[in-house]
Amino acid sequence: MAERQHKRKQAETSHGRALRVFLLFLLVAAALGGGLLWHDWSRFADTPLQIGDEAVLDVPSGASFAAIRRQIRTAGYSEAPDLYWRALAQRMGVAARLHAGEYAVPRGTTPRVLLQRMAAGDVIKHRFTIVEGWTFRQLRLALAREAGLQQTLSARSDPEIMRELGAAAEHPEGRFLPETYFWTRGDSDMDLLRQAYQALRRALDQSWAARSADLPLDSPYQALILASIVERETGKGDERPLIAGVFARRLRLGMKLQTDPTVIYGLGAGFDGNLRRRDLDTDTPYNTYTRTGLPPTPIALPGVAALRAAVQPAAGNALYFVARGDGSHEFSADLDAHNRAVARYQLRRTP
Repeated sequence: MAERQHKRKQAETSHGRALRVFLLFLLVAAALGGGLLWHDWSRFADTPLQIGDEAVLDVPSGASFAAIRRQIRTAGYSEAPDLYWRALAQRMGVAARLHAGEYAVPRGTTPRVLLQRMAAGDVIKHRFTIVEGWTFRQLRLALAREAGLQQTLSARSDPEIMRELGAAAEHPEGRFLPETYFWTRGDSDMDLLRQAYQALRRALDQSWAARSADLPLDSPYQALILASIVERETGKGDERPLIAGVFARRLRLGMKLQTDPTVIYGLGAGFDGNLRRRDLDTDTPYNTYTRTGLPPTPIALPGVAALRAAVQPAAGNALYFVARGDGSHEFSADLDAHNRAVARYQLRRTP
C-alpha cells in the first residue's frame, strides 16, 4: 500500500510539473504574441497610408468614429483592423474629438498624423477673391460659380441680402471689401458676404478716421462713393490719389465730375460696351455729365487703396485727365491743355 501511495505522489508531482510547464509556455506565448501585436500596432500607427500623390477625406457632419473608419477602408487608404484604429484614437485621446470637414491627405500621411489633423479641425481652406472694381452683380455671379460653397443667394433679392446682414437701409453696391477670403466645406455664400461686409466697414471706418482736414466730403458713405469712382477710373496704384485729387477739386469748385464709369453704371444692362455721345447727354441719377456732385451710390467695390486715396487725395491743380492708352493718364490743369491731351491720346493726332 505504501508503494502505491508513493507511485501516486510521483504521478501527481509529474502532472503538476507538466501543468506548470504548460502554463509557463502559455505565458511565454502570450507575451510573445502580445509583443508581436504591440509591434504590429506601433508600426501601423506610424506607417504612411496607401495614398497616391494626394487624396481628400470628406467627413460629413455628425459622422461617428466607426463611420470615419469605414470611409478610410472604403477609400482603400488602410486595411488595418478597426481594433488598431480604436486603440490609436483612445491612446491619443481623440476618439470623441474628431471634426467634420474636408481633410487633405498627402502622400506620407500616417494614421497618427491623420487623427491629429482631424482632432485639430485642420480642414482644407478654400480661397475666394473679390476683385477690385467688381460690381455687386459680378460678385453675386462669382459666388454662384464657387463649387462646394452652399448656395443660398439665388432666391434672395439685393434688399433681402442686406436685411440678412443687418443693413436693411443700405444699398449693396460698394459694401463688400475686395480681398481674398477663406471658406471651408459647410460654409455658405452668405457667410462669405458677411466676412466681406464686415471687412469693408472696418476699412471704411479706418480710412475716414485718417481723412484729410480739407476733404470736400460730408460722410464716410460719400468717401465710399468717391472711392468706387477712383477704383473704376484706374488700376494703377500711384494714380489713385491723383485722380481722387482731380475729383476733390471739382467738388470744391462745384464742377461736374464728368466721369464715364458713372454714366456706364447708370446705363445698367443696356450698356453694350460702346459709350456714345447720346449716353453722356441722357440724364440718369448716375450721369455726372448732366448732374453735379457725387452719384447716389457707389458704382463698384473699391479696395483699400482706393478708399485711402478718396480720403487723402493728392494735392495739385489738375482738373482734367485723359487715358493715354497704356493704362496711365495725362493730367491737365486747364481745358486747353486737356483738349490737346485728348487729341494726342484719344484722337490719335498731335495738336
